[in-house]
Amino acid sequence: MKNKIFLYLFIFAALIGLYLFVSSGKMAEAKDATIEKLETDIVELKDSVQKAQLQVLDMQYFSLQNNDDALAYYDHLNLEDPSRYIADKLLETNERKGDNPLIPYEGMESDFKINKIKLLNHKWIITDFSDGKYWGELLIKYELNDDLGVDFTLIDHLLYTRSN
Repeated sequence: MKNKIFLYLFIFAALIGLYLFVSSGKMAEAKDATIEKLETDIVELKDSVQKAQLQVLDMQYFSLQNNDDALAYYDHLNLEDPSRYIADKLLETNERKGDNPLIPYEGMESDFKINKIKLLNHKWIITDFSDGKYWGELLIKYELNDDLGVDFTLIDHLLYTRSN
């Protein structure tokens, strides 16, 4: 009887060992598959980050902040951030009551005001303007004087029309 108990215990232990062996193999396969998937996800993520970085660099190409030659134009003025200074001066033209004086259109819903500003280089700015319903864009030439005054000259403009 003692021998039968040991035989049953041995068979039971062997079955448990076999079960653990098989289940650990399947678990290892599942973990390997998960690791491979994560590795491919990382590669795809790296590719998408690289594409996004290239897009950002492409969008920043026409920008005063990234144009060392244009920024050198302002070295003698000792301005910490010429882009911000010029954009602030342009936004000050919005403070006048009524339409912005640089916008050659009369606001239809309210007054036309400049919203977005992009300094292209040390001479040109492109802006977006709106009255809340209608919008357009301006191409502005500017000159930053030695006394830190800024002269703005409208080069071209457009007003988008709605087609209803």
